[in-house]
Amino acid sequence: MAVIHRTTLKPTKLELLTSWLPSRPWYRGGAGEPALAKAGGFRLDDPQGEVGMEFMVVTDASGPQPVAYLVPLTYRGAPLEGAEHALVGTMEHGVLGQRWAYDGCHDPVLADRLAALIEGRAQAQDQNVSDTPAREVVASCTGEGHFSRDFTATDDGEGTALTTPQGTTLRLHRVPKPAPDGRILPPQGAVGHVSGTWETPEGTRAAGVFAVLYGAGRA
Repeated sequence: MAVIHRTTLKPTKLELLTSWLPSRPWYRGGAGEPALAKAGGFRLDDPQGEVGMEFMVVTDASGPQPVAYLVPLTYRGAPLEGAEHALVGTMEHGVLGQRWAYDGCHDPVLADRLAALIEGRAQAQDQNVSDTPAREVVASCTGEGHFSRDFTATDDGEGTALTTPQGTTLRLHRVPKPAPDGRILPPQGAVGHVSGTWETPEGTRAAGVFAVLYGAGRA
């Protein structure tokens, strides 16, 4: 289960993201530094208990209109071999010591557990409370069986695509859009998706799609 430690982080997650976000192709801000606030998200459990996984939603109020970003992060106790390009930064955790934070889309453990969430084989966990399901996170999928886990992550101006040689594409909406009236409909052509909620800078709740699965073949 996801265990939440009440402790310090140096630097904080928001401080790491303030430096990292402007380097992403899907970043919508200008030349100035983003003004970030934590707005929501959820966690996933690693069955091996080694990797922390958090899907964080942050809002950036630095531009004319606030923008929400979906940032999946993994936290490891040692560097992930071959993932230097995906390193967000390192932090000193008051309980666990030094932690390496990665863009989770490029971490195979997170990709595997996200697919398991869509398949209905994993449960989204509360972002802030240990051993508590995230009630506002909804995952749906058609059919039965397992998807291929041979994902390759590619970032573009719209988000991140996790693709497999079998034709499966799991696209993450890095800039999630609030659904009109909070009513989330399955995206056209999708065979699965994950949706959730976050808090806007105005203090209201928004709901939108976080990830969409297309063209999946199941085994």
